[in-house]
Amino acid sequence: MTPRIDFTSDAFFRDPSKGIATLRAFAPVVATRFPLVGDVWVTTTYETTAQVLKDGTTFTLRKEDGEVAGLRWWMPKLVTTIANNMLTMDEPDHTRLRSIVDEAFRRRAIVAMEPRIRAIADDLAADLFAGGSPADLVQRYARILPLSVICELLGLPAADRPRFIAWANSMAGLTNVFGFFRMLFAFSRMRRYLEEQLRVARAQGGEGLIAELVQVEREGGRITPSEMVSMVFLLLAAGSETTTHLISGSVYELLKSPRLRDWLEEDWSRVGLAVEEFLRFVSPVQFSKPRYVRRDVELAGVRLKKGDRVMVMLAAANMDPGEHEEVERLDLARKPNRHISFGTGIHFCLGHQLARIEAACALQALLTRWPKLGLAIDPSQIRWRKRPGIRAIEKLPVVAVQVGTQPAEPARTEADRSLLRAG
Repeated sequence: MTPRIDFTSDAFFRDPSKGIATLRAFAPVVATRFPLVGDVWVTTTYETTAQVLKDGTTFTLRKEDGEVAGLRWWMPKLVTTIANNMLTMDEPDHTRLRSIVDEAFRRRAIVAMEPRIRAIADDLAADLFAGGSPADLVQRYARILPLSVICELLGLPAADRPRFIAWANSMAGLTNVFGFFRMLFAFSRMRRYLEEQLRVARAQGGEGLIAELVQVEREGGRITPSEMVSMVFLLLAAGSETTTHLISGSVYELLKSPRLRDWLEEDWSRVGLAVEEFLRFVSPVQFSKPRYVRRDVELAGVRLKKGDRVMVMLAAANMDPGEHEEVERLDLARKPNRHISFGTGIHFCLGHQLARIEAACALQALLTRWPKLGLAIDPSQIRWRKRPGIRAIEKLPVVAVQVGTQPAEPARTEADRSLLRAG
C-alpha cells in the first residue's frame, strides 16, 4: 500500500527529502490524495517528472472537452476564468499565448532592470526594522520586493501597491477549501482592477508590460479579452508569490548556517551559484499543475489508465540521488546543478531570469546592509503555511546588530511609505 504523506504538514516542509525518499522507495510514480485536487498519481524521480512535463500529448492539462485538470466541479466560474491562462493550456493555444507574452517580455529587457531591482532591495533592507525588532522578513522584505518589481514591470501605479500586499496575503491563506472561498473575494476585486488597467492602456497607452501586451494585441496577437485579463493576473501572481518564498527560504537557510553565509559574503560573485542551489534545495514550487492521462500508458513500469490524473513533484526531481550527489546537503557551490524548479518543456517558466535576478539582489542587499542578521527564534519554531504544493515560511522573525556607520536614510515617496506600512 502506498504510504500516505501529509503534503501540508510542518514535518514535510521542514524536511521534504525524508517524505520524498519514502515515496520514491515505493515507486517512481505513486498513487496518493492531494489537497483540493483529490486522487492523483505523483512522480517521485527526476526521470518521470521530466517525462511527464515534456510529453504534452500523453499528459495534457485539459480534457478533450477543454476542462482544466486541476479544477473541481464545485469551483465557481471566476476561478475557471482566471485559470484560463497559458499555464493550463496545451498546444496550439499555449504557443499562441506564450508568443504574445514572450514578445512583450523581449521589449522590456529584463536584464536591464537589475540596477532598479537592486535599488528597491536596498531601500527595503534599510527599512527592515523601521517597525521595530524583531522584524518579520517575509512581510517586510521577501513579499514586498517581488511585488514591487512586478508592479513596475507591468506598469501599475506605485500608489496601488499596498492593495497587492493585501491580495498576496489572501493568496497565502489558500490552505484548504474554506481558505479557497475566502480568497474568491480578493480574486474578484483584482480581476475588476486589472480589467480597468487594460482599458486605460488600450485607450491611452502607457509604460510597462501591460502597455506592451496591448501593443502586441493590436499588431495581430490572437488573444481574447478574458485571456488578456488572465494573462496579466498570471504575471502578477507568478511574478511575485513564488519568488517571495524563494527569498525567505534562502535567507532562512543562510541564517541557520553561518558557515555558508560567510562563504557567500566573502565573494558576492558566487551569488549566482548560490541561487541555483537554493532553487534546488528550497524548491518553493513543490508540484506542478495536475495533468490528465490521455491514453493507457506505462510510466517507469507503473500502469496509468486513460482519464487518470498525474502531478509532477518538482521537489522530488530536485532531491533525486540519481541526478545529484548528497541531495540532503545544501551545497552553494554545487556544479553542475540540474534542478528542475522552473520546469521543462513548453511550460518552462517565463520569469526564470527575473526570479534569479531578484533572489540574487535580495540576498546581497539584505546581508550587505545587515551583516549580523540572525533568527529571532530557534529554527525549530519556524512554521510553514499549510498550502499544498508551495513551500512557504509563515513568518521569519529576524534581529540584527548594527555594524559601522548608519547609512543615510533613502528618499521616500508617499507611495513608498504606504507600501512599507502595508507590509
